[in-house]
Amino acid sequence: MFAFVEGREDLHPKVEELLAKFPRDPHFLIPVLQAVQEQWGYLPPEGLEKIAERLGISLSRVYGVATFYTQFVFKPRGQNFVRICLGTACHVRGAAQVLEELLRWKEVEVEPVRCLGACALAPVVVTADGKYHGGMTPLKVRTLVQTLRKGRD
Repeated sequence: MFAFVEGREDLHPKVEELLAKFPRDPHFLIPVLQAVQEQWGYLPPEGLEKIAERLGISLSRVYGVATFYTQFVFKPRGQNFVRICLGTACHVRGAAQVLEELLRWKEVEVEPVRCLGACALAPVVVTADGKYHGGMTPLKVRTLVQTLRKGRD
């Protein structure tokens, strides 16, 4: 079992409150994981334990599902986090060059993924706020990074 991290005791009742909105049915595992991640920006270990308890399933099953899907993360992400699609449509439209430019910016945390499901926008980048940025080029990356910096200031 996970122990609550010191200074995070307040998380326990908030997780309980969020989970109370869902039926005690294992079929709701993915929506519950999504709700917890939406609330905290990641899946805290305490949240995974509470999900297992609430849905009456093993912690290993919760963890297995959460680790299978790339949308779920287990540590807080920075404000300048982006995902870049490297799927076929994005690849043939220059995603490798966009990725290369993104990696030049040390203040940007980059996660390459196989598909973001937005092939018509290829190549596409998704920022931490969930916004899709299509038709990306190395030049557009520079503009995006400047926008991210302004949002931080």
